[in-house]
Amino acid sequence: MFMQALLEQHIKEALNSLHQVNLENVEFQATRKEFEGDVTVVIFPMLRQVKTNPVALGEAIGSYLVENVDVVERFNVVKGFLNLVINDTFFLQQFKEIKDDAHFGFVKSTEESPSIMVEYSSPNTNKPLHLGHVRNNLLGYAVAEILKAAGNTVFKTQIINDRGIHICKSMLAWQKYGNGETPQTTGLKGDKLVGNYYVKFDQEYKAQVAELQNHGKTEDDAKAEAPLLLEAKKMLLQWEAGDEEVVALWKKMNQWVYDGFEITYKNLGVDFDKNYYESDTYLLGKEVVQEGLEKDVFFKKEDGSVWIDLTEEGLDEKIVLRSDGTAVYMTQDIGTAIQRVKDYAINGLVYTVGNEQDYHFKVLFLILKKLGYEWANHLYHLSYGMVDLPSGKMKSREGTVVDADELMQEMTKTAQTISEDLGKLEGYTQDEKEELYETIGLGALKYYILKVDPRKRILFNPEESVDFQGNTGPFIQYTYARIQSILRKANFDYGQDVVDYTLDPKEKEVMKQLQLFPEVIQQAATQHSPALIANYTYDLVKEFNSFYQNVSILGTDVEIEKVFRVQLAKTVAQTLKNAFGLLGIQVPERM
Repeated sequence: MFMQALLEQHIKEALNSLHQVNLENVEFQATRKEFEGDVTVVIFPMLRQVKTNPVALGEAIGSYLVENVDVVERFNVVKGFLNLVINDTFFLQQFKEIKDDAHFGFVKSTEESPSIMVEYSSPNTNKPLHLGHVRNNLLGYAVAEILKAAGNTVFKTQIINDRGIHICKSMLAWQKYGNGETPQTTGLKGDKLVGNYYVKFDQEYKAQVAELQNHGKTEDDAKAEAPLLLEAKKMLLQWEAGDEEVVALWKKMNQWVYDGFEITYKNLGVDFDKNYYESDTYLLGKEVVQEGLEKDVFFKKEDGSVWIDLTEEGLDEKIVLRSDGTAVYMTQDIGTAIQRVKDYAINGLVYTVGNEQDYHFKVLFLILKKLGYEWANHLYHLSYGMVDLPSGKMKSREGTVVDADELMQEMTKTAQTISEDLGKLEGYTQDEKEELYETIGLGALKYYILKVDPRKRILFNPEESVDFQGNTGPFIQYTYARIQSILRKANFDYGQDVVDYTLDPKEKEVMKQLQLFPEVIQQAATQHSPALIANYTYDLVKEFNSFYQNVSILGTDVEIEKVFRVQLAKTVAQTLKNAFGLLGIQVPERM
């Protein structure tokens, strides 16, 4: 924040002048509401270098600032806290610089900017996306947008798990029981259709296991010997051998799934710059493992399998190649990381993956460092917790997983019900109503998930998320729409700069909150936390609503007040729109 940077310089000068001390840094915090002031300097840390009374030191620094710094009007000291009152001229000058900047707070990337890749979604092609994928996609997309706004060059990617026994299970079940049905003949999205056959495989497989057990087999033997599983394993071998018929079926069914995913991604409002496919990458790391063996990063066991010993780092031994020479997930991830750096010349990578994979990524990052890749110091696992629903809420037809498409439809319906109950939709066409329901419903879903620290588990309550009061997406959207209504009624020129003006305390509070936006973007990027952006918007809305309820905007008779307050409202709206854009949330012009 510019004000703090300016003050820090002068406070250091004060300490040098008063006590001949070179202070390394100055700690600031927001002034508590019960005291007068716009920014507070914390005196206590300075006492390590200046042996004196904290109140006396605060008084001395405050007097120095009032005498030597134009923007500091007066001060007060409460124990070890120096509260500074900044003059209106400073705030008005700052506001002049941001009010017409549509991208205030955003930093443009340059050729020298770090290039970061963000991986998210990364689904399997044997079932549709579910509630867990929703949190993953929303987090990954928002973090990518925030990193971009903080001045980085960003690439969005996913690795699609399109091979393996689970894929063959869907293929085999469709081949056996599908009667040639397609997304076109059934009217089902392709990912739903393929997912149904994954479920079908499981049902038939369990029936076969039960049958074998009835004929005297143990449960373990029955599971291993069920004909359906043996056929799926055979199909996987055929795929790996390039069998034309199996590969053609694999391509056809995977394409159905990709077409289905595309619809879900579009509805969710997320996108990707590049897709990686496990079928292309699963062998990538084998060459690297061989190089690592030669460098003694890895070692070979008697059975021929290759491992890495991480016991000195507090972890254990980890396999990177099986005894038969086949790759494990770790092998693939090593190779894929190296390939991505080659493809995009990136120097940072963010993996958006659930917290059950924390150990996997610790190991992966360590291996890449031991292999000598400098960029491995800039890898980050965006680890997140599960999303739960209150019992009985929005269960999917299978009763186990909450389908992403159904969740979005339910959210739109919930928004419709609440909006109709509020009865504020006179004059809307049916198309406008439907667009509004979707904007509110998806905004509620996204905000509810993103306002929580990624590491925390979430209990997602659909009705609570669409509340028009409190820390919710619709509450913030409603404030934006309210400001648009003010701007539509402002039938006068409010473009001129306001210079000679005495600020109302409520106006000043809004301006202080606005000025925090660039800093919040940088913090959110550093911490990979969209929650910081979400909760900033709520704080801004609270300050604006307090101003709106206590200060007349269009009703004042003083022309300069009317002009300034409309400018302030417009800047708040633009900042809300920009902040929500980072979260992938739209704002409605009317509500």
